[in-house]
Amino acid sequence: MAERLNVNPTRMEMQRQKGRLRTAKRGHKLLKDKSDEMLRHFIQIAKQNKALREELDGRVADALRIFLRARTQMSAQEIEAAVATTGTKINVEAGVANIMGLRVPKIELGEMTTDTSHSILNTTASFDTAIRELTKLLAKLFELAEIEKACDMLAQEIVRLKRRINALEFILMPQIENTIRFIRMKLAENERSQLVRVMKVKAQLEAAEAGSQG
Repeated sequence: MAERLNVNPTRMEMQRQKGRLRTAKRGHKLLKDKSDEMLRHFIQIAKQNKALREELDGRVADALRIFLRARTQMSAQEIEAAVATTGTKINVEAGVANIMGLRVPKIELGEMTTDTSHSILNTTASFDTAIRELTKLLAKLFELAEIEKACDMLAQEIVRLKRRINALEFILMPQIENTIRFIRMKLAENERSQLVRVMKVKAQLEAAEAGSQG
């Protein structure tokens, strides 16, 4: 059972606690609605993440198989030299997107160019194909990184919201309700005590009046 707050049992304090309880209930509902909506977004993005990862796993594996085939046709020094001189230029702009008030990273990709002119003369067809395929995957890899980061941030925010919801639902709100119940009982007890005192005074006055008349 939740403990009550340490307050003076007065009518003014009871009204203050009732106001706090109304505010806590509204906050609880807002946080619950926000958490549910974030969870819906998280499930949606997690599905995209799963589909994109499965697609990339297959395509990267295919590109690496082609690259391994190239390694059997070229020496290690030739491959290292070709990789070192293969240049890919891509314009990347980092921004933010807003999901239910949560700012998550947003990556905007511009034009991408790859210089493979040397490969035509110095490398095998397998190597050139592998480089082209891996280059095509860059945009998807950026997208996957963006989605996975959004999933991670959403998951952390959902956990944080859940803690706040639980704190309101199982700690603060029960404390306030117990406090209001305690104040109500104390006020009723005081009223009964006051009534008893009034009745005693009245009885004493009536007895004194009867004695004086006698």
